[in-house]
Amino acid sequence: MLLRLPTSLSEARRCLAEGAVPVGGATLVWAQWQRDGFPEQALSLRRLPEANAVDGEALGAAVLLHQVDDRVPETLRRAAASIGTGAVRRTATVGGNIAGSTLRCLLPPALVLDARATVLDHDGAYEADLAEVVAKRPLMLGIRWRRPLTSAYYKAPGDVGGPPPLVVATAVHAEPDGGRRLFVAVRDGGEVVGESMPAGTDVARTLDALDGTALGGLPPTAREAVRREVTGVLERPAAG
Repeated sequence: MLLRLPTSLSEARRCLAEGAVPVGGATLVWAQWQRDGFPEQALSLRRLPEANAVDGEALGAAVLLHQVDDRVPETLRRAAASIGTGAVRRTATVGGNIAGSTLRCLLPPALVLDARATVLDHDGAYEADLAEVVAKRPLMLGIRWRRPLTSAYYKAPGDVGGPPPLVVATAVHAEPDGGRRLFVAVRDGGEVVGESMPAGTDVARTLDALDGTALGGLPPTAREAVRREVTGVLERPAAG
């Protein structure tokens, strides 16, 4: 297998056109390749500058999970730190988790940050919503988001090899009119549900409004976690 390491978008496009298969950190595809056979060419983005960004409003797809630090909002940072073991976090990538994994632990935080993905195909780079990334699994270069006023992340305890643990990601964003908007995303089992709504000063009213959305159909334990996390993030001072 030839591993190709492009250093520019034009070179990455050429690799795709010539049939190179995206490899990410290889934590997800290696076992499959050992079983089904290795491709002739693989494509890694680890030398592509656009895929290695880490700052307050962007995260590259080639960034390793252990490199996700306090430059990014809390909800993303805590999610990355909760994935797998230290060895996994030193090899698994942001893009592999969002676009390739079935668990997608980073997807709820990305949703509450109102993130958009930058993806690459044979025609060039373009912006896509996260639903397209999850459904079509294109070559993702990274995500960009609006910097939140504050954010939080909760992951319930889980057993190794058991069902995916409950995840609740929350964020509060400033509105153009001076108000605030609440974003909530929940992974319950294999499904991710997200909602957003205006967030006034009355926390109880906001919680009641959430019960009228798709989040109100969650199991009681998940609804309780959502109410707890939403109360906490709405009462926190702006922090990111």
